[in-house]
Amino acid sequence: MAAGGSGGLAAWIRLTRTPGVGPASQRALLARFGLPEQIFLARPADLAACIGEQRALALLAGRDTAAEQEALAWDEQPGNAVVTLADARYPQRLLQSPDPPVLLYVKGRSELLQAPALAIVGARNATQQGCQDATAFARAFAAGGLCVVSGLAQGVDAAAHAGALDEPASTIAVIGTGADRIYPPSNAALARRIATLGCIVSELPLGTAPRKENFPRRNRIIAGLALGVLVVEAARTSGALITAKLAGEFGREVFALPGSIHSPLSKGCHALIRQGAKLVESARDVLEELHLPVPPAPDQDAVASTPDADDAPQDELLAALGHGPVGMDELAGRSALPADQLLARLTELELDGLVEQLPGGRYQRILRAPQ
Repeated sequence: MAAGGSGGLAAWIRLTRTPGVGPASQRALLARFGLPEQIFLARPADLAACIGEQRALALLAGRDTAAEQEALAWDEQPGNAVVTLADARYPQRLLQSPDPPVLLYVKGRSELLQAPALAIVGARNATQQGCQDATAFARAFAAGGLCVVSGLAQGVDAAAHAGALDEPASTIAVIGTGADRIYPPSNAALARRIATLGCIVSELPLGTAPRKENFPRRNRIIAGLALGVLVVEAARTSGALITAKLAGEFGREVFALPGSIHSPLSKGCHALIRQGAKLVESARDVLEELHLPVPPAPDQDAVASTPDADDAPQDELLAALGHGPVGMDELAGRSALPADQLLARLTELELDGLVEQLPGGRYQRILRAPQ
């Protein structure tokens, strides 16, 4: 439940639900008049002088009392909270960003909003290797005390959330819908776990459907909550690059995992590195850059028991694959295997989790992310 009582919270909800009055205008009104109750008691001429006549008229028009009551009832449910700029639970790093939301709908452990955090973002159509890297890095960060922030999208986001969930620092999912809706539906089970072990955050009113324009708004919250952003896989036009750009503008650290020069999903990461993002090969690289404690190296016996392409250097086909995507024709030339034997062996390695088939009929090895 939000601090300040339902009467005060209703005014905050009314302010943020007024059509045409966006976050910048809302903050201007709060700076000029104080709490939302005072805004709605102000003279129309004074409101117009602050935000313009059209917005002032919208502010004084009829209110959606049903929507306000719905939000107040949602806030009363266990595990839910509507957190305003005046609430002590409002995340301080986000408050210090250039465009903080006036109000957040939070489902789950709201105390995580104050925890040191790192964002992990990347491609929705990530490779298996990219998802495995996102999971491994997220697990290492959360074990080291960093809450992992991401956007609950398919691919890298979902993998990062899953990797952090079972660690003490857990994860925050910032979504581009109302907090009572989950998108994409394929992540519904993951979202339920996050609502229990981590938290889900949205600035959008309850019931808001997924719309394209909502996701850049979500990205600024991801960047604002975190000490830095790690991009795992991203094409040149990936939305993850928007988050990285915002992080840089907010004064946050930007990190990127390098990849194969042949992979389209490495192009965005390589562009970030050329622009000054820090190249990352292990979780230790990020923790040291942020001046955070580095956990001890994993137990080598446990590492040795984990299946990995690097654990089978004697396999000639794995050696022929190398470390970048390879097409069938080139792989046949490298391995000197007949086509039927090559395909059968690749299928075996894929089932063993050592090889991944990529679009375009290419294959690549799956490697364990260094810690």
